Amino acid sequence: MELWAEVADQYADFASYAGDSPCFEAWARGVVEDPDVLAWIGGLPQIKQQPNLVFAAARWHGVPAPGPYAGLRDALLGDDGSIRATILARATQTNEVGRLATLVPAFARVARGRPVALLEVGASAGLCLYPDRWSYAWSVGEGEVDEVVEAGVGPRLSCRVKGDLTGPVGIPSVAWRGGIDLNPLDVTDEDEMGWLTTLVWPEHDDRRERLVTAIEMARTDPPELVRGDLLEELPALVERAAAHAPVVVFHSAVIAYLEPDDRERFHDLMTGLVAEGRCHWVSNEGKRVLPRVTATGPDVAAERPTFVLGVDGQVVAWTHGHGRSMRWFG
Repeated sequence: MELWAEVADQYADFASYAGDSPCFEAWARGVVEDPDVLAWIGGLPQIKQQPNLVFAAARWHGVPAPGPYAGLRDALLGDDGSIRATILARATQTNEVGRLATLVPAFARVARGRPVALLEVGASAGLCLYPDRWSYAWSVGEGEVDEVVEAGVGPRLSCRVKGDLTGPVGIPSVAWRGGIDLNPLDVTDEDEMGWLTTLVWPEHDDRRERLVTAIEMARTDPPELVRGDLLEELPALVERAAAHAPVVVFHSAVIAYLEPDDRERFHDLMTGLVAEGRCHWVSNEGKRVLPRVTATGPDVAAERPTFVLGVDGQVVAWTHGHGRSMRWFG
């Protein structure tokens, strides 16, 4: 979804891939057809108009979900300023640990059996910095009987895979874990973790349960999170991480929040760091977010993937936004 598009276009695009949340799909389609609500959302700063943020803020203030679109409409148009204030103060810092099931094969590819220093861009609370604390089951195949590739010890993350992801997938040992965020979240702060929970889509009870597990996991060994602008702070943080092990910089559904010119700057920054041998780069973003990465893979029009997974600027997979499935090109 393009966060800098017109409001109606954002919500129509969101509705097109939110089918596994009937509530959010219906809400998004309702917004598209409602001039009054479009105008209300249009009065927000552009980066604050995104569906996930508006819907989460409404739920934070008591709008039932699952629930009818009328509840959302009444809350927004009758807002006393509380919902708007939450939208302005908060961000969609979703920590979707399910994506680790699609990220780990990419981590393994660059680690080559070595310990790594994991550095997440847009880390939020850093919940995706623990790939070594989960177990994985990748169901590989397109026939009636799939091969199941398993790895790791811990709570299980499952993913359906099309493509040649067969044989063992090693989970890298993590020698250091850290990240950067404009507003890093504290896993010990109940209010901030409550907001993360609200960002999980209404019908997704499995994701909510997984989030609780991930929060408890991070509380036992909090990562090193730095507050700052990724374009300014990242090179120095790469140097800090490199003292521990070869560095893997990664991000998922983060670069979309940058304006288009800054996305290009970020792409140039990362390809420069990779070319200098200072790190590897694992990206997992919407197909239009890093177009030079997307252009290295197959035509996305064929299957309309949610995310494009890249390693050092080259496509290795198309992935589901919540980590439920992927097409691996390797």
